[in-house]
Amino acid sequence: MGELNVEKLIGNPNKGLYLKQLMADIKALELMLENDMFEKDISRVGIEQEFCLVNEEWEPAKNADKILEKLNKKYFTSELALYNLEINMEPVEFKGECFSTLHGKLNELLDQVQEVANENNTKLVLTGILPTIRTKHLKLSYMTPLKRYQVLNEAITEIRKNDIELHIKGVDELNLKHDSILYEGCNTSFQTHLQIDPNDFADTYNWAQAIAGPVLSICTNSPLLMGRELWEESRIALFAQSVDTRASTFIMNERESRVGFGNEWAQGSVVDFFKDSVIRFRSILTSDFENDSLTELEQGNIPKLKALKLHNGTVYKWNRLCYGTTNGKPHMRLENRYLPSGPSTADEMANMMFWVGLMKGRPKEFDNVHTIMDFKDVKSNFFNAARYGMAAQFYWNNTLISSHDLILDHLLPMAYRGLYSMKVAPKDAEHYLKIIKHRVQSTNGSRWMVEGFRKLKKDYKTTDALKILTATIYERQQKGYAIDAWQLPRGDEFKIPKENRKVGERMNLRTITAQENDSLELVLRMMQWKDIHHVPILDNHMDLVGLLTWTDVGKYLDSPENHGENIQNIMKRDLVTATPATPLEEAKSLMQTHKINCLPVVRGKKLVGIITSKDF
Repeated sequence: MGELNVEKLIGNPNKGLYLKQLMADIKALELMLENDMFEKDISRVGIEQEFCLVNEEWEPAKNADKILEKLNKKYFTSELALYNLEINMEPVEFKGECFSTLHGKLNELLDQVQEVANENNTKLVLTGILPTIRTKHLKLSYMTPLKRYQVLNEAITEIRKNDIELHIKGVDELNLKHDSILYEGCNTSFQTHLQIDPNDFADTYNWAQAIAGPVLSICTNSPLLMGRELWEESRIALFAQSVDTRASTFIMNERESRVGFGNEWAQGSVVDFFKDSVIRFRSILTSDFENDSLTELEQGNIPKLKALKLHNGTVYKWNRLCYGTTNGKPHMRLENRYLPSGPSTADEMANMMFWVGLMKGRPKEFDNVHTIMDFKDVKSNFFNAARYGMAAQFYWNNTLISSHDLILDHLLPMAYRGLYSMKVAPKDAEHYLKIIKHRVQSTNGSRWMVEGFRKLKKDYKTTDALKILTATIYERQQKGYAIDAWQLPRGDEFKIPKENRKVGERMNLRTITAQENDSLELVLRMMQWKDIHHVPILDNHMDLVGLLTWTDVGKYLDSPENHGENIQNIMKRDLVTATPATPLEEAKSLMQTHKINCLPVVRGKKLVGIITSKDF
């Protein structure tokens, strides 16, 4: 989505022109490959660093556009949400001290952002999913006000014809509907680019697929979303669903998600790969075109393949093949999209080096990996890594092996060989790969976050625990240490203010409810068994219609002859309620004024929580 000037393709009168340009791009790509025009005698690596911006309460900020105005557009660009930005670093030749050089430049650019952010009472945080994101941060008012994002959102929602459904089940479960693609804005990644030889495309791409699961397992850093413990790398499930153009139907079909791992080994050339993408995925955006690619080639110029790149930019493979030009020569590169942002820049560089080392260290026995390993095992390995992180087990070379043993005994030595074959400085290789080794032997980002959150939850409400956790992540990142050296939150990293609190920060989300046609005995026993004093009552549409308190039902405890009575005759219908945005002081005043100890919390007619006098 680098192109700024885009339009929806659906219903566009210029659709024919776009398709003509797309076909010309593919033919031009074919001709460049046949005529051996691609740069092959050099390999480069590059980085895209996404990061989050937070306010003084450690919640998503809403000022990325203002901060971007004061930054160098050569390196910085916007993202979908107003609390995210991205750094695009210039690629460097894969040799010598390239990784420590990239690391130094990355830290320098992040310092530049932080300096500007400080002027706006904002901080930047590196993490796969910002823990403090809530549903209120996914409204369209938080979308970056650029046409390309608006058009992409409209195109995807128009194709779906339904709201976007989000369902992720891990230790906890998150099940929501949403009317835009802003869930994609929850994800921040550390995208790594490796220039490849297009003549060795199939073997190279298939090897990248084979190692994806094991690499991801040690790099996971996104276990929390909205206070739920989900997958060790929840980004994998979240991103796939947030821009999914497929609506649920009664018809079984074989359409695949625009975000995905793929369904089979790559075959043929890079041209075949892009042709397959055009066949499998509907183009959704178009733009203005000056010259077609074939004309450019005839004139001795290297074409930009604008239509093909536009299509490719809306197909989000976890290992994505990209076309580009450097110094007037075309090249192909592989973009690793599954690595999360954070926990520290040292961890990110270690993740990058581990991956590119493995890419270059492929043993000859794996040159035709598609004949050795079953693709479904490789795909299963990837999703096992996303779900279980370092606890995952993998089918590797037809043997079941733990992530721990596979990385230490097989992959790390392989990565060292790959780096040394590219003449990478030994001190760089040893420094960064030791970070991977120490992480395998201790903890990675997702495990640290889960343990820290559970510790904080013993003393704090969920919302406050997430704020303290985010403050801790920021504090530890500033010290520059890799995750294996991080201590768990103490609890004093952020002092929770007492003023300006909202009901949504204190309410109980797990609320026991009853239906309006339930019997008195059922509700009475529920309240006894769970030792609760308030039960909201819902109708058949799951709308809030009443409330029962122990004062209402306790008097029937010794009157079994009345236990069959319908609760409709007993419940209170004239309710005093609050919303998540109601100030706590106002909620407290409401309780005092009406001499009650509970307020149902609603959005419209829907119950979203409950707050009682104990919660103050």
